Amino acid sequence: MPIYHRLGSIPPKRHTQFRKSAEQGSGLYYEEVFGTIGFEGMSSLLYHTWRPTQVKAFAAPYDVSPKIAIANNLTMRKFIGFNIQSTDDYLESRIPLMLNRDLVIGLAAPVRGLMQYFYKNADADELLFIHHGKGKLSTFFGSIPFQDGDYMLIPRGIIYQIEFDTDDNKLLYLESHSPIYTPKRYRNHFGQLMEQSPFCERDYILPRDLQTHDEKGDFLIKIKKQNYIHPVTYATHPFDVVGWDGYNYPWGFSIHNFEPITGRIHQPPPVHQTFQTDAFVVCSFCPRLYDYHPLAIPAPYNHSNIDSDELLYYVDGDFMSRNNISQGDMTLHPGGIPHGPHPGAYERSIGKKETQELAVMVDTFRPLMLTEAAMGIDDGVYYKSWAEF
Repeated sequence: MPIYHRLGSIPPKRHTQFRKSAEQGSGLYYEEVFGTIGFEGMSSLLYHTWRPTQVKAFAAPYDVSPKIAIANNLTMRKFIGFNIQSTDDYLESRIPLMLNRDLVIGLAAPVRGLMQYFYKNADADELLFIHHGKGKLSTFFGSIPFQDGDYMLIPRGIIYQIEFDTDDNKLLYLESHSPIYTPKRYRNHFGQLMEQSPFCERDYILPRDLQTHDEKGDFLIKIKKQNYIHPVTYATHPFDVVGWDGYNYPWGFSIHNFEPITGRIHQPPPVHQTFQTDAFVVCSFCPRLYDYHPLAIPAPYNHSNIDSDELLYYVDGDFMSRNNISQGDMTLHPGGIPHGPHPGAYERSIGKKETQELAVMVDTFRPLMLTEAAMGIDDGVYYKSWAEF
């Protein structure tokens, strides 16, 4: 959950006249309430140089619906994520692999450079995890620099561009039809992250360097709505905001700033939770000390996925409960069948003092369907990796 933030120039009282100077052409700036859940959710107030409603043209929308290969999956699978091919176009680089009615999970490998258009997801909050890459996210709220290990949370409806300064860019992305928040149990009734939280507001990467583009012309914004991309041309630059304040804006957080919670015996996955919605959670597995009970078994116990599908994206290090896992791999452990450490992992964890693993986990409360693209990078044999015959 973000904190109150402001950039640029705003009037002393909301919903009142905010006039341009004579040097700026006189007249009024145009206020916009940017919020969700009617007028009850988090919101920000933005002040535009031009009306943010000036549409010049609509081009024909086109369908980007994921192609479903398996609608009902019970097989444990491993996907070789780095087999996703690099693509020049940012949107075309995003490959949806798994989805249900609540979210889409995919990978992307965009190339160096700046998007040649603007993009808005009108349906979903987006969470980008930057596995490899360095660059800048630009919005009408300002810019946010990013690098390896950063989460970038982009609430629905925000117009943005991404520029990559690097060639080898690897992203995990989520599109959530529910708002994405920080875990409720780590926040007090005021919304502040508490002392026992594994991170705090000081760790947020907030928008900065607000640049106001006072430009007229033809500005292409590709808007995603109900699995269609709608190319819309606006008459003024979408980043024409001179100031804003509020709670609803994009922000970042580095996985390297997550401080793991440890104990004498093995701690369950909720201690790694980083984000939540009403339909799924996101957890960060980070380098940490192992359990310190004299008889502790650091590897996780076998457990049944009764209520959720579990997806793990492996970022770096040796994941202590798995065999034969590489960077960029993804494993899916569907609800309805138990899973646990691979053969030998349980035993070899005994006596170990720490782990250097780095991974992102997504637990969904509804089953995930698999796309044709996912099946194209499925190793086909992962489910056998527990068998001892």
